[in-house]
Amino acid sequence: MRKYGYIRVSDKDQNEARQILSLKEAGVDEAFILIDKQSGKNFDRPQYQLLKKALREGDLLVISSIDRLGRNYKEIINEWKYITQELKADIKILDMSLLDTTLHKDLLGTFISDLILQVLAYVAEQERHNIKKRQEEGIAAAKIQGKHLGRPKTKTPENFTIVYEKWINKEITARAAMKELNLKPTTFYNLLNLQKSKDNS
Repeated sequence: MRKYGYIRVSDKDQNEARQILSLKEAGVDEAFILIDKQSGKNFDRPQYQLLKKALREGDLLVISSIDRLGRNYKEIINEWKYITQELKADIKILDMSLLDTTLHKDLLGTFISDLILQVLAYVAEQERHNIKKRQEEGIAAAKIQGKHLGRPKTKTPENFTIVYEKWINKEITARAAMKELNLKPTTFYNLLNLQKSKDNS
């Protein structure tokens, strides 16, 4: 039997250290911990798919909580059944002791585990809907208040028009213009495009 750990965080900036620690405390070697940094709306995740290919009969998959597995009700149930029934591997959810297939092999134990799994999977999906709804409400409120969403707009340097004219007339190179304006190439060319659009309008 080999112990695997699976971790999912919603975005690349989120820290997975707490989950790693809980899995190591549960006896999972860090070399067998797989991590995905993306949404739990579906199971199209590279490390999770790799994990499914690695799991063998009798192996144990350890996860800190059911929402780390995913946030889609039907897909959580399907994945759980595939791992436990098709692959014949076990799953242990650390923050819910009843969701441990190594302990509940009889009919009653399986029924209780399945029931709890369905409730928690439903809660996980509802939380995903709530997060999405809060984001949409936040965006709508920001628009009403006239707040700018997304990246801040590039501020045009005061001397841009003078330097731009020099560049148009081939008096200076693009590199010299960037240096004079103290701009990065991407910002410089973005401002050039904006200026050209104004000139052509």
